[in-house]
Amino acid sequence: MKPIVSFGEIMCRLASPQNLRLRQTRELEVTYAGAEASVAASVCNFGGSARYVTALPKHALADATMDTLRSVGIDTTHVLRTDSGRLGVYFLETGANQRPSNVIYDREDSAIAITPADQYDWPSIFAGAQWLHLSGITPALSSIAAEATLVAAQQAKAAGCQVSIDLNFRKKLWKWEPGTPAPELAQKTMRGILPFIDLVIANEEDCHDVLSIQAGATDVDSGELDTARYPDVARQVISQFPNVSRVAITLRESLSASHNNWGAMLYERDTDTAYFAPLDGTSSYQPYQIKNIVDRVGGGDSFAGGLIFALTTPDLAEPGTALRYAVAASCLKHSIKGDFNYSTRAEVEALMGGATSGRVVR
Repeated sequence: MKPIVSFGEIMCRLASPQNLRLRQTRELEVTYAGAEASVAASVCNFGGSARYVTALPKHALADATMDTLRSVGIDTTHVLRTDSGRLGVYFLETGANQRPSNVIYDREDSAIAITPADQYDWPSIFAGAQWLHLSGITPALSSIAAEATLVAAQQAKAAGCQVSIDLNFRKKLWKWEPGTPAPELAQKTMRGILPFIDLVIANEEDCHDVLSIQAGATDVDSGELDTARYPDVARQVISQFPNVSRVAITLRESLSASHNNWGAMLYERDTDTAYFAPLDGTSSYQPYQIKNIVDRVGGGDSFAGGLIFALTTPDLAEPGTALRYAVAASCLKHSIKGDFNYSTRAEVEALMGGATSGRVVR
């Protein structure tokens, strides 16, 4: 398998244990993660090959971050170690029942936010690679990171790679142009990157906030999705960006912090076909019911990683199969602590085949 490349920020995650509120706890669980790194981790855990590109300072915590990446088989050859900038941090308070989870970011002046695009060796990064994955999180950090994300997409296309992006709108981050509201800055920036994208991944909020496209009568706060409207959302994305050949939209019905229904749609431009997963016995869309979520952070990234892995694996690449794989992979991630999806390909395929009971495997 030719390598999948991902570019973006990896951080120190500090999480309160056992659903405690941040103001309650005097202990924090330390892991290292970021959206694009989580995608690379999924690809490697499924048996694929992934390179990760970022910038990190030269100190022991950044060394621990590198250890985390290498522990799942990610190629870190192209990670820049810089003399300036810091390791970004985010704090996670995991919600339960009707209390939502909450994230506090501490990422200003991180190494990747201040490292210009010309510091990365793009020809070497994309040598022999087949795919680049990006997200809308990294360009939200700074104008420098936004420019580096754009250059990465341009260089990947020049090298013959497919390019995907998860829109991932984070309203807490888009602050680097004072006086410009977060949605407006996100739209302006992302519209400059999307002409170089083949696969767009989003949810219903991302489509609205970044592209001003509304999914019919969908109300994300009520947990009710008008899934019949999503093929039209995908067509609207492609009408604005004809270079996009596929649009994947995750379908999360958030009934509470602990109970979500989960599925997705994949739209293929060339055949004007929308695939949904998972399906019931009559081939109708029927989402997974995830009633005891362990950790939903990284759920969307595990979907992206599963989809990219499947689309680049010959026996999984048929669109409907690839989507089923991605949705099952992400469903399993909701049972795993931390941002990375440590599920294996065999476990994902077992869920695809209907193994939903959770019985002990002996």
